[in-house]
Amino acid sequence: KSSIFIIALSFAYFSKALTGTYMKSSVTQIERRFDLSSTHVGLIDGSFEMGNLLFLAVVSHFGAQLHRPRLIAAGCLLMAVGALLTGLTHFFMGFYKYDTVIQVLQSSNVSIPACVDPLKTVDMPEIQIEPSVEDNKGCERESSSHMWIYVFLGNALRGIGETPVTPLGISYIDDFAKAENSPFYIACLQTITLLGPMFGFLLGSYCAKLYVDVGYVDMESVTITPKDSRWVGAWWLGFLISSSLLLVSSIPFWFLPRSLPKQGDETDTPTPPSLTLDGAEITSCIFPPCPSKGFLPSLKRLLGTPTYFLFLCAAILKFNSFIGLLTFKAKYMEQQFGQSASRANFLIGVLNLPAVAVGIFLGGLLMRRYKLSVVSGAQLSFATSFMGYLLLLLQFGTKCDNRPVAGLTVSYNGSSVSYNGEMLFSDCNRDCSCSPDEWDPVCSDSGVTYVSPCMAGCLNSSGRGKNTVGNSTSARLGQCPHAKDCTRSFTSYMAVSVLSSFINSLGATPGYMVIIRCITPDLKSLALGIQTLVTRTLGGIPAPVYFGALIDSTCLKWSIKKCGGKGACRIYDSNMYRIIFLGLITCLSGTSYFFMIAVIVLLKRQFWKADRDIELQQHKASKESGIMAQLETQEKSGAGSTSPKLSSDKTDSTGVGKDLEG
Repeated sequence: KSSIFIIALSFAYFSKALTGTYMKSSVTQIERRFDLSSTHVGLIDGSFEMGNLLFLAVVSHFGAQLHRPRLIAAGCLLMAVGALLTGLTHFFMGFYKYDTVIQVLQSSNVSIPACVDPLKTVDMPEIQIEPSVEDNKGCERESSSHMWIYVFLGNALRGIGETPVTPLGISYIDDFAKAENSPFYIACLQTITLLGPMFGFLLGSYCAKLYVDVGYVDMESVTITPKDSRWVGAWWLGFLISSSLLLVSSIPFWFLPRSLPKQGDETDTPTPPSLTLDGAEITSCIFPPCPSKGFLPSLKRLLGTPTYFLFLCAAILKFNSFIGLLTFKAKYMEQQFGQSASRANFLIGVLNLPAVAVGIFLGGLLMRRYKLSVVSGAQLSFATSFMGYLLLLLQFGTKCDNRPVAGLTVSYNGSSVSYNGEMLFSDCNRDCSCSPDEWDPVCSDSGVTYVSPCMAGCLNSSGRGKNTVGNSTSARLGQCPHAKDCTRSFTSYMAVSVLSSFINSLGATPGYMVIIRCITPDLKSLALGIQTLVTRTLGGIPAPVYFGALIDSTCLKWSIKKCGGKGACRIYDSNMYRIIFLGLITCLSGTSYFFMIAVIVLLKRQFWKADRDIELQQHKASKESGIMAQLETQEKSGAGSTSPKLSSDKTDSTGVGKDLEG
């Protein structure tokens, strides 16, 4: 049954990791579909950790006293409901309508004006400057219905459901596994779990290729491509798939026993509760046993352990850096290197995550092969993390310059500019009655992108769908591609990123085992729960929000909602994006190393003192056994001598007295 539990827990980890990373991969799609800023999307992403915050500490403490497999089953079921609610939000909404000034033509022979000269009369359909009654009604509906709240609630439900899975699953394994096998089992579990993020990003890549209303609209009439900043993929489809997986993963746990026998025991009965605290053996730790009387005393003892507290501070900073990177890495690849969301997710899934999986597995194998101590494990975790940090610094040099966008990154005569609203207009389009709020980019033959055909001075457009052109093929729909040297920069970026991911992950398992082994066993479940709770509260919730807010500060052009107000960003200043995004990650990671150094120093002192006490006890025991052996020898020799030889007895007793004094 122990193997069944490990397999079932691995599949549950796989399913929840797939769902979580699919959410990360869909950030761009959700942002565009609901017309939100990166800050708001970060808040939605953080709702998962908010759900954890509500129940994690209580479940971690009291869960060990209940039926842990059934609690895990209930958690998986709740996660399935949350993912289902998130995906169903799509069906509560109407069709997606992206902002465009290009009318959808039923025939490629028809031409329509794109730039209206107010001094001339052009035969064209009537242009309505004021919104119609239907538009006003639509505006009222839009302002009164915030459909993203359902995505927020669904994500929060997933967070609540995930609460019992991690702390209770790990502690359950560590209870029945031998001490030398536990790191290997956890490493295998984490390695299999990483298949979840891999397939999550691949699923995100596939869904991002599909148009959001696929099957309901004529794709020939869609004028945008997956590389367009207005494109929205079928983000809802992946949540329906992941909900099914989570539902299946809950089934085995309903039939597993409350506890399992310890590996190596001759009997098949579980370990008596009197010998354990929270399912962990007291004798397996160097610390004296101290049973907890309640939650608050246990928490006080836990946070009063300096090693654990400093490790917790380092974990908070590292988790902030990790969450910010994972949430917006695909978006960074889109904005910095001009990759589509589908390709960015695909590359993360097939390159970065396999490297992480191999690194975690090798880290666990190293601990088992060389039987690394807690101190050695902490040193390995620090060394690999710092090497990965140095590689991260190299990513500052892998960059692509801003695309030339007239009025945003370059002026209309080709020189660089700092954006302001008036720069969007020039002599060639000032009399065209163009709206500065439009975003329907076209690429000219000169390689310069214009924010709309009107701004490009196009007098007319012709064609249908993606084949629409302006002014006799002098401008085509969509932004101009990056320069050729950007491809080489992107290749270098991916190489450094994959190598950094591999080296960082080598220390993941040793670092995880530090938490388990540096505290008393009766606090093991609580320690894992508090570590997860605190890092997600102080890292998982705020990190996507402030990362998103800083990313928003680099936006050059915002979409405008139907009822007014700022929507999703259409184009960023890629140079500022790179500096802020990578700078924040390196700052957080760099600060965490000060705490890690302090942890290693404390661990050395702690285990050196423990080893010295053990040596003193062994030395004292050996000395006492030597004295007893000497006494036995003297008694035997005294029994063999005659009674008149009192002087010899006196000498012997004096010698024994000296030995005892010594």
